[in-house]
Amino acid sequence: MTFRPLAERTWREHSNDATRTLLVPLGSFEQHGPHLPLTTDTVIATALSRRVAERVDVDVAPAIPFGASGEHQGFSGLISLGTDVVATVVLELLRSTRESWQRVVLINGHGGNMEAVHRVLPIATAEGSDVAAWFPIWRGGDPHAGEVETSVMLALDPTVVRRDAIADYPLHDGDMRAVREQGIMAVSPTGVLGSPSRATAALGQRVLDQWVEEIVTLVRDGEERV
Repeated sequence: MTFRPLAERTWREHSNDATRTLLVPLGSFEQHGPHLPLTTDTVIATALSRRVAERVDVDVAPAIPFGASGEHQGFSGLISLGTDVVATVVLELLRSTRESWQRVVLINGHGGNMEAVHRVLPIATAEGSDVAAWFPIWRGGDPHAGEVETSVMLALDPTVVRRDAIADYPLHDGDMRAVREQGIMAVSPTGVLGSPSRATAALGQRVLDQWVEEIVTLVRDGEERV
């Protein structure tokens, strides 16, 4: 059976054998410096999910576009649900998907969602969900709106990167502790934590390729266990 994209199907066009895997992109709506869109995390999580779907036979859900982003309080444009609400949303989503999908893989594009996801995974597993989660890691990468994220966005869509607004904020000792305790505004007035001026589309493509491979491996490992 050839499947339409999930968002375009009717319920009758969905597979009724409940053996498929569903990818769920988790994003956020928050500042990414003066040079990247508020939707950056959602854009990246969605792009990764779609690229994985080109490699393995999975379904891709519409992204959850809001996350737990309280650390960005003070910057214009923030829409945040908070950790407790994100945890509840993800848990209820997993409960609802058990009848239609055998397995769910959460593709998390936002670091602020990690606490909520880690909180939910053991609960959902105990309830009977087959669920895994992927988190973006790039060795030596900077934390926020820096070289890595800017590079990925250059690789995905350079037209949304405001190159003339790029400004670095090199991290200093104690900065990340201050971010955790007081939020990003207390450390960086632009919202940048890192060096976006070093970003290149070539690096972004390497990052995307590696992350896609990680997710494909995660999906295939789950299929082998079944």
